[in-house]
Amino acid sequence: MTMPHALIQLLVLALICLAAPHPAAVAGANDWTRFRGPNGSGIGLATNLPSSWTERDYRWKVALPGVGHASPVICGDKVFVVSGEKSSAKRFVTCLKERDGAVLWNNAYESSTFAEHRDNSYGTSTPAVDDQRVFVYWTTPGEIAVLALDHTGRQLWRRNLGPFKSQHGSGTSPMLVGDLLVVGNDQEGPSSLFGLEAATGATRWEVKRRTDRVAYSTPLLRPTGSGVELVFTSSAHGMTGIDPASGRVNWELTNAFPFRVVGSPILSDDLIVGSCGEGGVGRRLVAVRPPAAGPPARTVYEFKNNLPYVPTPLAQDGLLFLWSDSGQVACHRLGSGELVWREKLSDSFYGSPVWAEKRLYGVSKNGVVYVLSATEKYELIAALPLGEPSFATPAIAHNALFLRTASQLICIGGREADGAGAGLPPNKR
Repeated sequence: MTMPHALIQLLVLALICLAAPHPAAVAGANDWTRFRGPNGSGIGLATNLPSSWTERDYRWKVALPGVGHASPVICGDKVFVVSGEKSSAKRFVTCLKERDGAVLWNNAYESSTFAEHRDNSYGTSTPAVDDQRVFVYWTTPGEIAVLALDHTGRQLWRRNLGPFKSQHGSGTSPMLVGDLLVVGNDQEGPSSLFGLEAATGATRWEVKRRTDRVAYSTPLLRPTGSGVELVFTSSAHGMTGIDPASGRVNWELTNAFPFRVVGSPILSDDLIVGSCGEGGVGRRLVAVRPPAAGPPARTVYEFKNNLPYVPTPLAQDGLLFLWSDSGQVACHRLGSGELVWREKLSDSFYGSPVWAEKRLYGVSKNGVVYVLSATEKYELIAALPLGEPSFATPAIAHNALFLRTASQLICIGGREADGAGAGLPPNKR
């Protein structure tokens, strides 16, 4: 018997709340507090989110310092985003008012340039946030830097987790489990996974890992019979279940990913779906049923063609949507892998799709938002240019869509300036 996706999300949220030191440490259900929102699913709770618009319909558009690919995160009345300056590698953490985009503060951090992939940036990793702190992550060859700031921009702590080795730079994002900050560090040098005290940055646990290709995925939480476990993906270890309380390895499927892991894993029903690839092409995707108690994890099905490499899959309503780098978009039945439809968009993608009200929103590298019907029937609803390239994944919070281009942040929908209404007339929703 499988567990409905919505129930999984509610259970994970409840277990995070129980793990938190006090209620204020957990953000609201309508916030978007990590890469791809609730448990990395890409599923938004918005209602009346627009499916078509023009620039005149933007609630606000704000220029950001530098450029970047990090997605925005939203907690309460604040939006946080990370950027970097190409010429100097200076990093920026910017906090804006959710209502009107006004910049509340902008912190700059000196850094040094280094070689990375031509499509990477010095502002690629998405922050994690709760209602007290925002946590940011970036690397140089000499330092894996993790910082905690309060919501006024004051630095609470900073950790150097050691050097970082990769020909392409870094890109994984941190996540929170109650009072624990989780940081993945699968790289081409000494690798490990970290559980840090959110309040102080002190190491609660460290799990040493084998060294292989750098991994860019962000972990997720899976409910178990006794609580929750973290699930990490990498080429060196495949798929790994970790106890967040102790760092103990619960299980591992070592042969899951023979190529580089870039996209993040997702959890829906009782399946974990993840992919890997090389040369800009997805090479293998697996749907894995993790062990309930005792038996090993097993692969339910796998695909080897027309797959995403950088974009993360999305599952909802018993359907699995695969949005590939080359514009191939496919819909499968989640439980069996059966193909429902496959179509081709004339564009290319790095950002991952997000979902709201049976619609998918995906932003191309050229900065075009493609809106598709997230049903068993393919329908291209709209293709909406943003005027600038974008490698970032959208965020959905407070009935609004937040779109990050290379140098700007755009908010569409949600409340109007007076806090009432959906921000767009009915014919634009």
